[in-house]
Amino acid sequence: MREITIAIIDRSQFFIDGLRHNLSSQQDFMLMDCDPDKEPLQFIDANSVDVVLLDIDSPISRGLELGRSITQNYPNTRVIILSSYFSNEELFESLKTGAVAYIDKRASVIEFVSTIRRASRGEYPINDSVSASPAIADRVLRQFQEIASMGLIEEKIASPLTQRELQILSCIANGSTNKQVANMLGISEQTIKNHVSAILRKLNANDRAHAVALAIRNRWVVVDDRLVGMNR
Repeated sequence: MREITIAIIDRSQFFIDGLRHNLSSQQDFMLMDCDPDKEPLQFIDANSVDVVLLDIDSPISRGLELGRSITQNYPNTRVIILSSYFSNEELFESLKTGAVAYIDKRASVIEFVSTIRRASRGEYPINDSVSASPAIADRVLRQFQEIASMGLIEEKIASPLTQRELQILSCIANGSTNKQVANMLGISEQTIKNHVSAILRKLNANDRAHAVALAIRNRWVVVDDRLVGMNR
């Protein structure tokens, strides 16, 4: 079993100690503390960190900026945003940093373990959070449509999409959740998730919204503006 190197960046030693205790039973987790005030980027580079658990509570803007710096400088390091004040606004801002997950610090041990493992496998648990919030999904889609229309997104396509992947991406672009796409195509929701992960990897996209923006700009999909307007 491959070891997962995890850096915890949090100002609360009480929280760090509790998290370490709760995750200590996972034999493949190598947990390390990282002081946010002592060159965290150098720490991540020196220790080849796979996953960062990043607290953004104190202050939020500084935490988000650190998350953005990590994802930009170390694209292979997966950032999971931690917050004591779980909200749609923070979810939206966390998504913009390129974080792969946004999780409540009060979440269960099972949820923490699952999120870390999914992140280490290259998945984007944050997409599930966005899908569960229609208001955020609509807001993200509208923002990336605007960015795409202005031609501000650089294209770094790793490999072409299959017809099935384009079909799924088209459904997502028109507001469908993974479950709805699965029902429409008659396949399992897990299969849809696997396809979405493949789409993100091929497009070098940070998240579903980024993938949709690329698809809109390149005219791979057609978005029904009526669907976007329904939640306004």
